[in-house]
Amino acid sequence: MSAQLITLYVAEAVRRRVVAGGSERGDVPGWVMITVMSAALVLAILIPFRETIVDAVQEALDSVTNAPAQ
Repeated sequence: MSAQLITLYVAEAVRRRVVAGGSERGDVPGWVMITVMSAALVLAILIPFRETIVDAVQEALDSVTNAPAQ
């Protein structure tokens, strides 16, 4: 694809957006659903494996803070 063709494609996309007047505001309910589902997924993973995750993070922090000086 040539640079001129890409420039024309981008210019047409911008023109269509300006002509539309920014009438698209986005799908707010969709973003709310994605956020809620992400939080539910985090909780679904965290609840059964909380102790294991805390132990792993604590062990990693201990290995970094208690590492011998070189």
